[in-house]
Amino acid sequence: MTCLADTQAAAARLAQLYEQLTPDHLDHLADYYAADARFKDPFNDVRGVPAIRAIFAHMFASLDQPRFVVTQQLAQGTQAFLAWEFHFRLRRWQAGVDQCIHGATLVHFDATGRVTLHRDYWDTSEELYQKLPVLGPLMRWLRRAGSATHDACHADPSPP
Repeated sequence: MTCLADTQAAAARLAQLYEQLTPDHLDHLADYYAADARFKDPFNDVRGVPAIRAIFAHMFASLDQPRFVVTQQLAQGTQAFLAWEFHFRLRRWQAGVDQCIHGATLVHFDATGRVTLHRDYWDTSEELYQKLPVLGPLMRWLRRAGSATHDACHADPSPP
């Protein structure tokens, strides 16, 4: 990448891929990812286009109507940050209920505009675990308990 305009164009191209992603697009990931690209999210840490393809293939096999909506793009140097919403329906639990995860992806591009690093950031507790029937109540309780501890730790220590 030689300039910010190149990075912005690569980020826009990648955002378009994500928003239009279907199982048919998976065979073209090498057009967007370098051969040895690293993909890391809360559940995976893999290297190489075949492993990245497998993650997206698993997404399509496990979920109904998965789709991304890129809500923001920021580029600087040879990297970009994409904020997104991931919409889907679970197949086994609450099958007819639309789900949404909010997250962001940091990507680094090589000189040809292909991704060398794809790092997803999203809160698994808030966005996923709290919605599950068994873990949900426990995770919500832990979040409330953590919030109370955080508030106590950051309270004004001066006497009234």
